[in-house]
Amino acid sequence: MDHPQGTVVLLDAGDTGVVRALVEVVPSAVCPRCAAGKGCGAGILGAGSGTRRVEVPVPAGMALAIGDRVAVSLMPENLLAAASIAYGLPLAGAVLGAMAGLYMGAGDLLAAVTASMGLAGGILAARLRLRRGACLQRFVPVIHARVPATDAGRR
Repeated sequence: MDHPQGTVVLLDAGDTGVVRALVEVVPSAVCPRCAAGKGCGAGILGAGSGTRRVEVPVPAGMALAIGDRVAVSLMPENLLAAASIAYGLPLAGAVLGAMAGLYMGAGDLLAAVTASMGLAGGILAARLRLRRGACLQRFVPVIHARVPATDAGRR
């Protein structure tokens, strides 16, 4: 996946002293595989909105101004971990629910019902896990680099 590029639209120093930037990213320009319909599906969430704004911390020592083009990224291991939580827990819940229903021996209908209950439990577990403070800090995109002025026209 390519690093999505965006434009800094707001800078805020905040109370903590950490400078945060609001970056406007065009989802369709994020990844050529996603644009071709062969990606991981992450772009679906921003589809239809035209642009998406993400709040990211500015690395220490990087001076930015409103209007600067930047590349935003999420560490690959963090992306894999987030996908494992978001997709893996519901899938595991559905499989375990179906197995429990079949183990009870009441037939396919009970297996489908318990699979649905397991899926709902997995979704709830994933949501709770991703809302924890440690996850929120770990799965936040960061500014990877400033895009040179010669590349500002390319996406």
